[in-house]
Amino acid sequence: MWGRRRALAARRAGPRPVAYPIVVMWTTGSPSDAGLVGTALLLPQLLVQLPGGVLVDRYDRKRIMVLAGIGQALVGGLVAFLFLSGRPWLWALLGAAFVEGALGVLQQLAERAAVPAVVPRAQLPTALTGNEARTRGAAIAGQPLGSGLAAAGSALPFGTAAVLHLLAALSLSRVRGRLQQERTGPRAHVGAEIREGLVWMWHRPFLRAVMSAVAVTNVLFQGLNLAVMAAVLDHHGSQFQVGLILSLSGAGGLVGALSGGWWNTRVSLRALVLGGLLAWTALMLPVAAVLHQPFALGALFAASGYVGGVFNVAGGVLIVRSAPDRMRGRANSLANLVGSGAMALGPVATGYLLEATDASRAVLVLGGVMALTALVACVAPGLRTPPEDGADAV
Repeated sequence: MWGRRRALAARRAGPRPVAYPIVVMWTTGSPSDAGLVGTALLLPQLLVQLPGGVLVDRYDRKRIMVLAGIGQALVGGLVAFLFLSGRPWLWALLGAAFVEGALGVLQQLAERAAVPAVVPRAQLPTALTGNEARTRGAAIAGQPLGSGLAAAGSALPFGTAAVLHLLAALSLSRVRGRLQQERTGPRAHVGAEIREGLVWMWHRPFLRAVMSAVAVTNVLFQGLNLAVMAAVLDHHGSQFQVGLILSLSGAGGLVGALSGGWWNTRVSLRALVLGGLLAWTALMLPVAAVLHQPFALGALFAASGYVGGVFNVAGGVLIVRSAPDRMRGRANSLANLVGSGAMALGPVATGYLLEATDASRAVLVLGGVMALTALVACVAPGLRTPPEDGADAV
């Protein structure tokens, strides 16, 4: 039953995330404006994670997911109205994107924390592999759908996503049973609960090192996506072409997620991390030479997505196995904060970089930073520490 609900949850946001920067890019022709909107969408990854984790551990997780879905539907309807009225003010889009991102953070934290409550511990790798595969599958459809709808009308991707959010919230509201254990005893102060989570993370050096490496790569890939959009626009390409290229990353991620369990049983997590960083370096640098060759771009993005799919399954299993139920919201929020909190820097930094130089040089800069990240990871002491067993997590 959870799998069906999770599949709908993955589909509901499909058209919208890619639509924000694409619509702004094609409406204004400004990479910096598109970067600002993309940053507003990602900024909650930095600002909302810690308080969001406390909320998910304190309150009913199903209710949080339902209310977040309704809120995202309202935001989508508002943005669609702004475009239909011919008044898509930048400040309004920035605010809407931020709220959209904040609600998405709460929803993601509640979903991940709820998984161990509905599947046995031994089946966690299979369950998380399925969830990751469904998310990647939604991206395959969502990227071209969002860009295609944007090409047909700026309001369409936001209106469509609003309807999907409402349907998902209705479906999730019918799930029976609790998605967390009963809480006993008085609640601690929010600050104390955040500190408890920070101490938990601090005593896991391997997880900290992995999330730190992922943080840098997330920034770089957000910047890479914007650079590709700018290159397609300069070459008089279409929004649909951008979405199709990005959807191939989702296709690769789907295959990577489905094979994530296979890799995790045969290769150490340290080898997966280091091999993935080196593979991403080898795949990112050639992008600069094929920015105007859609098929080659799609192949490179698909391969990069494959690596990301394997990464996400491995990281998800590590977190849910090492954190007890009462802390799973905070554990996921801290991992997301370290791994994804800096993502908001990617679009805005690359947007201004694209104002100063062309897309090819910008991609080379991003690839150089990726290579440096891989080199640092190879000698990082945290990655030499075996990952925490987490056998006591209940």
